[in-house]
Amino acid sequence: MIKRLGNVNESVARQIFSVFQRSYKIEADLIGVTDFPPLSRTVEDIMCSNTQFYGAVVNPCMVNDSTVNTSTENKCIGGVIEISIKNKTLDICSLTVDPNHFRKGIAGKLISFVLKESDFADAVVETAVVNKPAINLYEKHGFIEFKRFTPSHGIEKLAMFLRR
Repeated sequence: MIKRLGNVNESVARQIFSVFQRSYKIEADLIGVTDFPPLSRTVEDIMCSNTQFYGAVVNPCMVNDSTVNTSTENKCIGGVIEISIKNKTLDICSLTVDPNHFRKGIAGKLISFVLKESDFADAVVETAVVNKPAINLYEKHGFIEFKRFTPSHGIEKLAMFLRR
């Protein structure tokens, strides 16, 4: 189930933060960097963000590949997509999946959800050039590369575009 996450709520922001930290540490390793800007984002940053967060709610909760609780009251966020929409352009600001829920199709479901449910004409996303899994996933959803660039943090990125 995918639902909008109330990031202004500290408890929800902490859950988003946890998914971000766990996922982005793996992405940083994949990219081969120790200083990865998304890892510096705080709970307070998430709470103050004007973007929209959607989460894939999973049950049972998993911690280190062990089931914590299978009750319906203890559902966890298995993945998060963060978007903004301005001037009919959907910007996928972040897409993360908790490592305990990798390879379950969560990222694809989150992308499909925002593409279906959002009112936009164009969509954009950026990722590291070496992040082949992310690039392949976005291409599967119709995104195409339109530029490469290197921001001040030094990680070569590419931007991808989808026209509705």
